[in-house]
Amino acid sequence: MNIRVRQYWKLFATYLHFQRSRVFWLAVTLLGSIALQLINPQVLANFIDAAVAGESTQTLLQTALLFLAIALLTQGTTLAATYFSELVAWTATNALRLDLADHCLRLDLSFHKNSTSGELVERVDGDVNTLSRFFSEFILYVISNLILLLGILIVLWFTDWRAGFGLTAFTLLAIALLLRLQSIALTSWIEYRQINANFFGFLSEHLAATEDLRANGAIEYVMRRFYHLLQRWLPLFHRARWGGTLLWSATVGLFAIGNAIALSIGAYLWSRQEISIGTVYLIFSYTSLLQDPIEQIRAQLEDFQQAEASIHRIQELFNVRSRLTAGGDRTLPAGALSVTFDRISFRYPEAIESNFYSLRDLSFELPAGQVLGLLGRTGSGKTTIARLLLRLYDVESGHLRLGGVDIDQVAIAQLPQQIGLVTQDVQLFQTTIRNNLTFFNPQIHDAEILRALAWLELLPWLESLPQGLDTPLGADNGGLSAGQAQLLAFVRVFLKNPGLVILDEASSRLDPLTEKLVEGAIDRLLHNRTGIIIAHRLSTVQRADRILILEAGQRVEFGDRITLAKHPQSRFAQLLKAGSIDPLGLTGGDI
Repeated sequence: MNIRVRQYWKLFATYLHFQRSRVFWLAVTLLGSIALQLINPQVLANFIDAAVAGESTQTLLQTALLFLAIALLTQGTTLAATYFSELVAWTATNALRLDLADHCLRLDLSFHKNSTSGELVERVDGDVNTLSRFFSEFILYVISNLILLLGILIVLWFTDWRAGFGLTAFTLLAIALLLRLQSIALTSWIEYRQINANFFGFLSEHLAATEDLRANGAIEYVMRRFYHLLQRWLPLFHRARWGGTLLWSATVGLFAIGNAIALSIGAYLWSRQEISIGTVYLIFSYTSLLQDPIEQIRAQLEDFQQAEASIHRIQELFNVRSRLTAGGDRTLPAGALSVTFDRISFRYPEAIESNFYSLRDLSFELPAGQVLGLLGRTGSGKTTIARLLLRLYDVESGHLRLGGVDIDQVAIAQLPQQIGLVTQDVQLFQTTIRNNLTFFNPQIHDAEILRALAWLELLPWLESLPQGLDTPLGADNGGLSAGQAQLLAFVRVFLKNPGLVILDEASSRLDPLTEKLVEGAIDRLLHNRTGIIIAHRLSTVQRADRILILEAGQRVEFGDRITLAKHPQSRFAQLLKAGSIDPLGLTGGDI
């Protein structure tokens, strides 16, 4: 319990600290509203006693007007408290969303391979939405109603100690019972939130694959899985709601007991003429007022069960740590970068148990400014090399150097600026061409974009677009062909001006005409830069200075392209003689 309390306090302190002024005004309006709620029954009790005593009409009218004024002021302060509460909650949860999204984006690739996009959306948005109510309603209702409860009991003790004692005992027993019942549904709510995340993950994954599912007749299979998922979901929801129903039933019974206690105490004291009829009303009114905060606390405890589950899941996500270190303070040299693999071995996290190495004791050196043609069968480790160079994963053993600097000594944030990657699958966003080229960086001006397009001979392509750089892209790459998307990717890399360019089968899906245009862009992109070309076709490595052929994660051939081509016994020469890589199965991506 202490650990949970510390977690909640840490959450409050982190996301409410920078809103201290709003929290202050929230406290002022809450306390003002509570004070007014305690005063108004006193005014009405005085009105009743004055009416019974035969006071003047003017006195009664003044008391009634005071009652109405306080009632209106109470509504005003409650409205202000609600406004500040929602503002605090919205700001806090948006900050929490940003922190969660930033945390997820900085985790290593193995985390994202084991988590579906739908599940992460549910974590970052669904769970945080639940916490929005926690930040706003918990503060507004639970804390304020606890203060209101305390105020009511203090007033009742001052009114008559017997009324104060009886209703204090009732309140303590009621709160103790509600707190005891509160924990019943917590486990079910945690399971419910998890299956909720699984559902959204399932949905996003299969909606993205609609074309393949329909083409292969897999709709019935997906719907069957969808049905089984819903069958697991419903019982969990019922178990979680059962806890709320139990709390509701307990509250109804407690209200009946509270009314009976108030009426009994009031009738007993009035029969002994120890209190006036106005005081009888006052005791009953405060008891009714006591029921409201207890009911609000009861409702919030039910929501708090869901908030606890969300806090648990959010904390669990924050506790996930990247396998990658932040790196050191070394900087990479300007210009083309040399690449050195020194006895590198690497296994993907999911392959550690099976002891399958994607790269085993791999060594090669690529001088700055040269181009490496990388060949190998599917699963031979080609794409793994690109991932290690970008530090999407860390090597298991050996040394990887860029520009003579160990890659783990370079700040991880510097690598994307110095390494450009173009793959056959280009991710485009639903925004303008300009934003897709600059990755929303406002410091890159249109003149720089146009220069890059001109250098890559792509201005005619841009002029063919209806609105030039302001042309918006819709869903599914906005209707652009694979070749057009590739051209955008080349411009992205060119704008970064990296020292190392990696082309991961970048032209393997293009038609001959578009490929010719892309090949010209590649020549310009690699000018005065180090390049690694992960090849599908032999034509794409004809510009390479060196050739590296991999098999099962190991080097089987490495050397100067021209020298290897002239050596009849070399693997590369045999491939050239065959005229194609495809007959040997050297196609496709990596694991």
